[in-house]
Amino acid sequence: MIPKASLLVLASATSLTAQIKRPLPNVVFILADDLGYGDVGFNGQRHVRTPHIDDLARRGLQMTDFYAGCSVSAPSRASLMTGMHTGHTQVRGNHEIQPEGQAPMADRMTLGRLFQRAGYRTGIFGKWGLGYPGSGAEASDRGFDEFFGYNCQRLAHSYYPDHLWRGKERVDFATNKDGGKGVYSADTIHREALRFIEQSAGSGKPFFALLTYTLPHAELNLPHDAVYEYYEGKLTPREYKQRASWDYESTPNAHASFAAMVERLDSYTGEVTALIRRLGIEDNTIIIFTSDNGPHREGGANPEYFDSNGIFRGIKRDVYEGGIRVPMAIAWKGQIAAGRRSDAPFAFWDFLPTFAELIGQRRAAQGSDGQSFASFLKGQPLTKRSLERPLYWEFHEDGGKMALRQGPWKLVALQMDGGQPKLELYNLKEDPSETKDLSQEQPKRVEQLYKQMHSMRTPSKAFPFKYERTAEPRPR
Repeated sequence: MIPKASLLVLASATSLTAQIKRPLPNVVFILADDLGYGDVGFNGQRHVRTPHIDDLARRGLQMTDFYAGCSVSAPSRASLMTGMHTGHTQVRGNHEIQPEGQAPMADRMTLGRLFQRAGYRTGIFGKWGLGYPGSGAEASDRGFDEFFGYNCQRLAHSYYPDHLWRGKERVDFATNKDGGKGVYSADTIHREALRFIEQSAGSGKPFFALLTYTLPHAELNLPHDAVYEYYEGKLTPREYKQRASWDYESTPNAHASFAAMVERLDSYTGEVTALIRRLGIEDNTIIIFTSDNGPHREGGANPEYFDSNGIFRGIKRDVYEGGIRVPMAIAWKGQIAAGRRSDAPFAFWDFLPTFAELIGQRRAAQGSDGQSFASFLKGQPLTKRSLERPLYWEFHEDGGKMALRQGPWKLVALQMDGGQPKLELYNLKEDPSETKDLSQEQPKRVEQLYKQMHSMRTPSKAFPFKYERTAEPRPR
């Protein structure tokens, strides 16, 4: 008869062996563009149908307090890629490089390189925006075996572009020149993403597919198919005429266009999940859905009509919750319990250490600002220290903005380019909509969080606040 203690050791060893033999998980990461917290059904959207995104959320974990890296595209994506918040990223704003592209992302560990290091096939399909053509910071320079889409986020304002990029090779669309509408970019990018997933599933290697769809970013432009016609007859008409300072196309019904673009994104999500099931890899594939920042008001978009930010204050370019809190759902059949909903605060810079732990590459994430939530995904509780760690953002437009969340407390600093920033304090547990400024009632807490805020950033020559040329600003 085997002693009880020996049986326990044997069981433990068997469990460990099973974990070691379990294949590395595939990861499909769907990143929407300017999709607000309230633009999906699982967060309360009523005007637009998002059944596939909602189904993904039901089959996994919904995170109600999840944050983007910043309130606009380039710094938010740089944060996602590098595991650094905007106090440490090299890219802290949408700095344009003419004629095509944005400021290059630093040459450091990225999500692409992390997965490559573990033997993954890596691909990104959609928008890059982290290094102009020839900069040495294109997607293939930062860890991606395949790239298809827009190098430049500004050129991604057009859904009928005259070209996209396959790796470093330009792909021209003759039927889109001179105002032609022969190739709708979003559909073409989506087909390439599906191809990559299917080919990777048969390659014998795990894969990381980053699907950076440009929907529903302006311009509000898409084929006027049955989905558009459904919303055209259902939603209040809203005409948008092009402004001289913007490169967004006019649209006869911006409400219908926006709603149809969100539903198109939903259909892409449904096709991705259906493909994963058909390929028989659902048990070993993590699927994530989120957005790069809050909702926009460009090209005729109307966040008030759609209640795109839910109960939260602010939109894109704000460091209030509506500008940085984003929809987040993550599913992994058999590993993440279905139907979970959590208010634990996490952010884009937490993905790199999380993935590093899941694929056995923890050392590669050293130096990240993030905290792994790999164990939390599988149901383990979080410590008080994890729940109350500080989260930090900065934004270099509109006079300069900073924000810090620590536990329920949120400090917002506005007008950072001046000598006396305006400080606002909110208790998100009691006031998630940030309607009651408590800064005058709690000056000691403001002082403490303000010091914490400045300790979390390193000055940037490329993205300075004006006060850095003189002295640290004093709150008024």
